Amino acid sequence: MSSPRTTPWPLVALFTAGYLAPYLLPTTVGRLDSGLPLSATQAGAIGSALLLSSAAAGFLLASRVERIGARALARIGLTLAVLGYGGAALTGAVPAVVAGAVLGGFGSGTVTAVAATGIAARHDPHRVTTLGLLSVSALAGVVYLTVPHLGPGHGQPLAAIALAALAVWPLTGRLSAPAGAARGHVARGPLPHLRSGLLLAAAMPCWSLAQNALWGVSGRIGLAQAHLTEVTVGAVFAVALGAGLLGVVGAGALGPRLGRAVPVGAGTALIAACIAFSASARDLPAFAAGEIAWNALYPIVLSYLIGLAVSLDPRGRWAVLVGSAGSLGTAAGPLAGSVLSARAGFPVMGEVLAVGLLLIAAPMTAVALRTTRRPVPVAATVEVVEVPVDTPATPTRQAYDTASPNSYAATSAN
Repeated sequence: MSSPRTTPWPLVALFTAGYLAPYLLPTTVGRLDSGLPLSATQAGAIGSALLLSSAAAGFLLASRVERIGARALARIGLTLAVLGYGGAALTGAVPAVVAGAVLGGFGSGTVTAVAATGIAARHDPHRVTTLGLLSVSALAGVVYLTVPHLGPGHGQPLAAIALAALAVWPLTGRLSAPAGAARGHVARGPLPHLRSGLLLAAAMPCWSLAQNALWGVSGRIGLAQAHLTEVTVGAVFAVALGAGLLGVVGAGALGPRLGRAVPVGAGTALIAACIAFSASARDLPAFAAGEIAWNALYPIVLSYLIGLAVSLDPRGRWAVLVGSAGSLGTAAGPLAGSVLSARAGFPVMGEVLAVGLLLIAAPMTAVALRTTRRPVPVAATVEVVEVPVDTPATPTRQAYDTASPNSYAATSAN
């Protein structure tokens, strides 16, 4: 989609537009609850419907991005996001809000699928992923600081997502058209590393559910349990997202030095402790400490999980499928957090989520160890064709050149 020696800003922008809706989930659900005649559980269900629609788009399009073309598919997704979120922001009718949220969620999932496929084809996917996480964290932080000052109502966070999608549109002209598909050169074949990919895809919904169950009710923890104002909660979220920026910068600086097993396994265990601590917060210092620590760790581990999925298939199919599986957990997160907190209270909810994270840390770490020990072979991506010639073969020292990362990237792109 762009030269491997330059920063692919269109992919970073698409990543930002696709991930912004999950990042704004607490304020979106909270505003739906306070601005519309809905209960907290009903507002959480709308958030879940939005993210479930996003996951459905990922599963549907995982193997079709190359065939349809990144440019056309990105524009379709951005259009759906603008129409869906924009329409939901402008109406107060609950059925129309639900329909707009579902339509916008499908657009977000479409955009994310294009971004994930393009990032997987890069020679430096971890760097591009960290840039995307930096961008979406910074934008979400600005929204959290701004929304409380724009007055009441449910439309502000939804309008912010729609405007972000609209702003990304001009960059889609630099994405590739489906030229390979038109010539019939789009590669086909089974998914590599099937066992590892399925294990990661099965664990990812649980991991995402725990994160977004807390994230979906964090606003209510701050307002109802820690007795803070909306302005204070928004400021805490902005600082927490700033800590996430620092975490992503650290992850980008570390790169693959620690491998993937340590960040995924140990990072998930630390996240479990942060979730339990944040869910039990009853004042500003405890609430701020829990949210800031969790937000600093979450994007770090997420960047390594995305990199792990990318390493399983250079065409990006596992990246899209694992990301969509994560979106299923993300979709169930707000509803799960709302139900657990309503029935057992926020502290018990945090403890349940923490135990679940610790249980799935082991299989995710095992996948990371397995892929680290057994990288994807370059030769497996090359089709050898024998062509008969009349001239006698003469030995040449450069007949079989050494494979390099650039040649591997070119082979994957072809």
